Amino acid sequence: MPQAHMEETDREGAVGGRTSTSARARARRLLDRWRDGGIWRRGLILAALAIILGLLMAFHASLPNDIGNLGSLFETFLPWFGLAVPVLLVLALVRRSATALIALLLPAIVWLNLFGGLLGDQTGKGGNLTVATHNVDADNPDPATTAKDVAAAGADILALEELKTSAVPTYEKTLASTYKYHSVKGTVGLWSKYPISGAQTVDIEMGWSRAMRATVATPHGKVGVYVAHLASVRVKFKAGFTANQRDASGAALGRAIRSETEQKVILLGDLNGTVNDRSLAPVTSQLRSAQGAAGSGFGFSWPASFPMARIDQILVKGMDPVSSWTLPETGSDHLPVAASVKI
Repeated sequence: MPQAHMEETDREGAVGGRTSTSARARARRLLDRWRDGGIWRRGLILAALAIILGLLMAFHASLPNDIGNLGSLFETFLPWFGLAVPVLLVLALVRRSATALIALLLPAIVWLNLFGGLLGDQTGKGGNLTVATHNVDADNPDPATTAKDVAAAGADILALEELKTSAVPTYEKTLASTYKYHSVKGTVGLWSKYPISGAQTVDIEMGWSRAMRATVATPHGKVGVYVAHLASVRVKFKAGFTANQRDASGAALGRAIRSETEQKVILLGDLNGTVNDRSLAPVTSQLRSAQGAAGSGFGFSWPASFPMARIDQILVKGMDPVSSWTLPETGSDHLPVAASVKI
């Protein structure tokens, strides 16, 4: 072998050997750091935070509502607390803390138990009735376009909330070609392709009409349909989560549904709360969430620009939800939501 070629080969081998040795040394040092006893002593604060997070999510129903409705506020945004898990995971890896990594199993398992089912597609087939609901926003600058958009979804039954008196004729005119029957009570309304009877206001103790009930004669039998817009909630610095009026209106709506004589019931509307909020139990304990049973994802509906919570609900009794979804943004601050059910 020529001398020049041998020298070149030797240099390459030396360089390759040094590179390989250096890589092995770095890997060995990293492994040694994880093997030393410090991996159990480091990250104790991170481990404590992980355990607290897991316990809060696991026992959210035990958080007190006496001070600022803290429990309801926590439950409204409960799914978002899962974002803390990957953050803590990265910090645990940076700190090289085995203790923190093991502790993170608790919040991860709790979150998956609560919401893991929503990560997959639960939609099915075979629905024979499609319903939709939309808080159209009293300050909506273009009610006609909003009405066209929600009508295009093809729902058999459509509920609208936060109807401004001056805008009602626009909604009635625009929806007339799609829905032969309709009834408006105060700020809520019901549009249907099938006959409506017995439409009446439901008193939810707010001083004006924000809920109604009617019977819809579908081809598959009569259905008691409720449309409701519960009291709004606010988050204030001193008062906390001001939901007392919402809770009272929810309790009144729950009593009305409890006295319902129809076996098949649908509740459509803006409940200003999620199904996780224990304060809405008078309603949610009697009905089944279409999104929870047959939705794909969380189905957040508010605010429309960056949805963070599903406060617009389709709840049913005496029928099976088949699919549930959100509709495209309109001129409202809420997204419309729809569902297909099988009667």
